[in-house]
Amino acid sequence: MRATRDADHELHGVKRARYAVAAVFTVHGAVTGSFATRVPWIQDHAGLSAGQLGFALAFTAFGASCSMPLAGRISHRFGSRTALRGLIAMWTLSLVLPSLAPNLYTLCLAMFVYGASAGMADVAMNALGVEVERLLGKSIMSGLHGMWSAGALIGSAAGTLAAHLGADARLHFALAAATLTVLGVLAAGWVLDVQPAEDEEPPPRFALPPRSALLIGAVGFCAVFAEGASLDWSAVFLRDRMDSSAGLAAATTTGFMLTMAIARISGDAVVNRFGTVRTVRAGGVLAALGGLLIVLAGHPAVAMTGFALMGLGIAVVVPLCFAAAGHAGPNPSQAIAGVATITYTSGLVAPSLIGGVAQATSLVVSFGVVTALTCGLVVFAGVLRAGERGARAEVSPSAAAVPGPRP
Repeated sequence: MRATRDADHELHGVKRARYAVAAVFTVHGAVTGSFATRVPWIQDHAGLSAGQLGFALAFTAFGASCSMPLAGRISHRFGSRTALRGLIAMWTLSLVLPSLAPNLYTLCLAMFVYGASAGMADVAMNALGVEVERLLGKSIMSGLHGMWSAGALIGSAAGTLAAHLGADARLHFALAAATLTVLGVLAAGWVLDVQPAEDEEPPPRFALPPRSALLIGAVGFCAVFAEGASLDWSAVFLRDRMDSSAGLAAATTTGFMLTMAIARISGDAVVNRFGTVRTVRAGGVLAALGGLLIVLAGHPAVAMTGFALMGLGIAVVVPLCFAAAGHAGPNPSQAIAGVATITYTSGLVAPSLIGGVAQATSLVVSFGVVTALTCGLVVFAGVLRAGERGARAEVSPSAAAVPGPRP
């Protein structure tokens, strides 16, 4: 009877840790949503052209790619809970930096720090999400990324209101950073406190991703490429190809984001019922169908439906890639960092490559390329089988420390 009570208590602790890491995902997304809405203010404040702004924003992905391998070492050194507390605070506070940059050079530096903070916190929270998923024995990563999307929408809504009121972004970001730092640190106090074994070697500061992460990352690359292309070019496609109004074009992008958020929040139930591989293959079919509708669209409603299907199809792929990476080897943080680096690179490359292809040919051809890549989800989904095994494994919750705030 005592053993049953102890097991129930530990299971309750793991479930509580799930809600805590979900809250951290929400905070992380809210920072991104807050920043995205004030990019025009930042551009005007720093006096940048469109090309200079694009150059500065590229430092976000550069900083993330450079810093991600460090997250595993930090977690090893301080333990997962303390590490996440520090990294999420660093990320939320870094929101202030871009608004303080008076020129191109300082903005590049600010975006590098902003991206580096984002990347390390991203790896740490995804590694903890994978650990909770392993202990619960069912898929939760899609829902966690759905909470990130919800946080991004909340941050975006607040930022839109601030921009509408003409608020100075320095004041807006300072208030947002203070609020999100408090929420993030409090939530991180209830995540699992995973400590390394005494004889466990610390992960290297920088290391090439393992081969398994490269294969999984390739699947993530296809999904993130389609996501980046759709987010940045869906409104332009509606305006230029369909001769739509600015409002309808913007609604297309919003619809794409909403379908992704809804699909991610509800995706775990689908994964738990049908498995990772079948879910990703079905998503690839939906995304490819959406791409065909976009390419063949002769009416705005058809194109909008295509983008909605694209968002629905690719929504759960990246969360499942992180889960597969975390379950594929002995060092989840290193594998997740490898996958995250590849997907961040995809997100950086996609918008500019789509623009280059469109410049040389047309946007229709550009989204033909996107459609071809979504077919890769159908063909290569099998490499995610490690995540399917990990999510369905039955592991006792006693394998990890019961979460709770430290004094």
